[in-house]
Amino acid sequence: MSVLILGLVLFLGAHSLRIFADGWRTRQIARLGLKRWKAIYAVVAIVGFVLICWGFGLARQHPVLLYVPPLWLRHLNALFTLVAFVLFVAARVPRNVFKARLHHPQVLAVKVWAFGHLLATGMLHDVLLFGAFLLWAIVLFAASRRRDRAAGTVYPAGTLRGNVMTVVLGVAAWAAFALWLHLWLIGVNPMA
Repeated sequence: MSVLILGLVLFLGAHSLRIFADGWRTRQIARLGLKRWKAIYAVVAIVGFVLICWGFGLARQHPVLLYVPPLWLRHLNALFTLVAFVLFVAARVPRNVFKARLHHPQVLAVKVWAFGHLLATGMLHDVLLFGAFLLWAIVLFAASRRRDRAAGTVYPAGTLRGNVMTVVLGVAAWAAFALWLHLWLIGVNPMA
């Protein structure tokens, strides 16, 4: 479990600098230069992600049951994950209604994904992983919206083309992941 925790600390810690140490982050970028800062940031994030994956795999070998969710919550999680994929894609497709109204759809995608998985799983390692991501996303979303308000940030209105592309790409990515990639990468068939 310690490898998983270390990975979460590194990955989420790096992704929390704008929340808790924005001034320090700005000074480091000025001191190191943007390219060097991004390189260091990327290395820390990748190491954290690798440790999360490795630690989660190790923790799954010694499961500790906290609660047993009803089977219907696993199916409900498929819906949560579908919404999360559409929101994730919305962060990348220009001029869609999700980004225009929600401003930070990728962070919301993490919230929805983590919450759905907390409902559907009950092992200690699941609660640690998804709970950490859910807590981080809640704090980051609030901080990001506050930063947007302070800066007067306005997001472009969505267009029909942007909306359709977002939904179609999100559903397609979800289907590929739910039907094939989740089992291959994670070892769990979410549709079983």
